[in-house]
Amino acid sequence: MSLTLSFSSLALPKSGSVLLLVSQGGKLTGLAGQIDKQLKGAVTRAMKVQSFKGAKGKDLTLLAPAGTDLKKVIILGIGKVADLTETDFETLGGKAAGYLSDGGALTLCLEQELENGIGGGEIAARVALGARLGMYRFDKYKTKKKEKIPARKLVIATKSTARAKVQWAEFSALSDGIILARDLVNEPANVLSPPEFASRARALTKLGVKVEVLSEAQMKKLGMGSLLGVGQGSAFPSQLVVMQWNGAAKSKQPVAFVGKGVCFDTGGISIKPAGGMEDMKGDMGGAAAVTGLMHSLAKRKAKVNVIGVIGLVENMPSSTAQRPGDIVTSMSGQTIEVLNTDAEGRLVLADALWYTQNRFKPKFMIDLATLTGAIMVALGQDYAGMFSNNDKLCDQLDAIGKREGEQVWRMPMSSNFDKMIDTPNADMKNIGGRYAGSSTAAQFLQRFVNNVPWVHLDIAGTAMGSPKSATSQSWASGYGVKLLDRLVRSHYE
Repeated sequence: MSLTLSFSSLALPKSGSVLLLVSQGGKLTGLAGQIDKQLKGAVTRAMKVQSFKGAKGKDLTLLAPAGTDLKKVIILGIGKVADLTETDFETLGGKAAGYLSDGGALTLCLEQELENGIGGGEIAARVALGARLGMYRFDKYKTKKKEKIPARKLVIATKSTARAKVQWAEFSALSDGIILARDLVNEPANVLSPPEFASRARALTKLGVKVEVLSEAQMKKLGMGSLLGVGQGSAFPSQLVVMQWNGAAKSKQPVAFVGKGVCFDTGGISIKPAGGMEDMKGDMGGAAAVTGLMHSLAKRKAKVNVIGVIGLVENMPSSTAQRPGDIVTSMSGQTIEVLNTDAEGRLVLADALWYTQNRFKPKFMIDLATLTGAIMVALGQDYAGMFSNNDKLCDQLDAIGKREGEQVWRMPMSSNFDKMIDTPNADMKNIGGRYAGSSTAAQFLQRFVNNVPWVHLDIAGTAMGSPKSATSQSWASGYGVKLLDRLVRSHYE
């Protein structure tokens, strides 16, 4: 669904619809007061009839109000101004996009007092970000004729127009990255095979990203038996995609992001139940987030050196598939007994993490993976599980997650959990038993990061099928792009 976004000075529009924001208490100030006066108190009377007092999320609409050429006047409650956060303004943008479901033009008026210490330019840009994300739909495969809807236009009226345009240049790049991640996760697996995913990642070269794609032969030469074992039952070859954005001096140590990219996960020989298996087209949500992040950073020309590595495989049952009981040798030289072929994401990440830290010597590594169902049992779909060997990174991500609406919750790691993946037949096994499934998976990954500062984000509950909101009506959320873009922007540029 297309949406034209623009910024204008704060003034009463002459046509279209207007969205006015009223804070707790229902006092009409600024343009809201002007319109009420022009309508001879019609807004005040409507508020009284509906007991409207500016409560957050409540709204009322006046259709074709007499005395104006406006189509609608919408009054939206925003609650207490002092309580408004950055994500609240994104939600406002998503709601504004919702009011445009039947097309037309809408002017959203941001009164000066709403800045609340955030800054008018950023507020307006965040409203635009929320509107663009809220308008996103994945409908490319619908072939039936759709009802023609007039063009949608959202004008964000603010006294900080110039600053808003500058801020939007950055937030627009962020929205592009989130939408790319959503598109990748939403794609069906018969379209988005590992080679096709790699091809789409190559498109980032247009933004100045250096992209390499390692073939199975190259990975075999490097000793990546852990990753290759997962994909050996598929008709599609596995790939390792390496993306580099060099936005700082060559001497600056890079930061690294690693994504699990299982383009479809049947569970392999340890096959999953049929119910819900279709969702496993999204088991590459970590790789999608890393790709979207690289797009965002390159588009806004971030002043930092960044490495993005994604391991792309398809986990299928066939005569060539990996079997329970197989022992594989990872790039690190450590051997792994594969007791369950459905615990495959950690096998992909093991080689991807080792390759990343061994080749690039990054300042830190953060991996993202739709890794375990256990994390959804523990945290539901509002938090990603965070596991780490570094308190500083965890503190940064926790604070940013709260600010950006992509929350994380630190989960425990311990030597006792680590012992649960020991086995007499190899250096380790790929499952730890019934209990602490997410923690034992993280302990497995930690064996491949050495002493590099590292965070593992288990995004199984947040990347796909997460609760819908004003800014996300899609099955795929694009989780992680906003969180990590802000991490880089705030601490590493």
